[in-house]
Amino acid sequence: MNALVRLHGVAAALPQPDINTDLIAPLVRGGPGGGQPVGIRSPEELASRLFGPWRWQADGSENPDFILNRQPWRQARFLVAGPNFACGSSRETAATMLKAFGIRCVIAPSFGQIFHDNCFRNHMLPLALDAQLVDRLVQRALQAVPFQLDLAAGTLAVPGEPVIPVRLPAFRRDMLLSGQDELDLNLRREPQIAAWQEQAWRRRPWEHLLPSKES
Repeated sequence: MNALVRLHGVAAALPQPDINTDLIAPLVRGGPGGGQPVGIRSPEELASRLFGPWRWQADGSENPDFILNRQPWRQARFLVAGPNFACGSSRETAATMLKAFGIRCVIAPSFGQIFHDNCFRNHMLPLALDAQLVDRLVQRALQAVPFQLDLAAGTLAVPGEPVIPVRLPAFRRDMLLSGQDELDLNLRREPQIAAWQEQAWRRRPWEHLLPSKES
């Protein structure tokens, strides 16, 4: 189910600044000659590649010190990150790998803009909050307290903190609550679009005339 209405679970903390998309979603090469990118199809493989350079050691075994390889953060549903999270390249797998792992909300002081947009397209919430508040949430995350997002109510509840308001543009909020993409939401507005077109025709009909064959 793509809709994101409520989310409950622990948050993994990665407070380092400037974590880039090459680390979040490393390019995997293989095939003949080892030089071509490997296609990844299943959610399980997407999840396994997330933060590959940090999660896996050279021999293929798990890095026991990495947060997502430790309990209870193996089941993390939130990620609390440092400033400029997911900067760098435009690869959409930075969002899809996080979602495949089970993380649907990333909290940080700021994001790479392309990643920020890709999150909404993948029905994830990139939540930008004040840096001092994020620092406190990092400490709560390390205590493994449950985070509770209620997008319908517009709140994020974390034990030990005042309720945090979650404010989004209406279009973004509708995408998450409905699990639909931009095209789906625009098609729902077809009557309003048709009404606007009719009004535009009445006001400025010369802009809508088809060119004659002679011209």
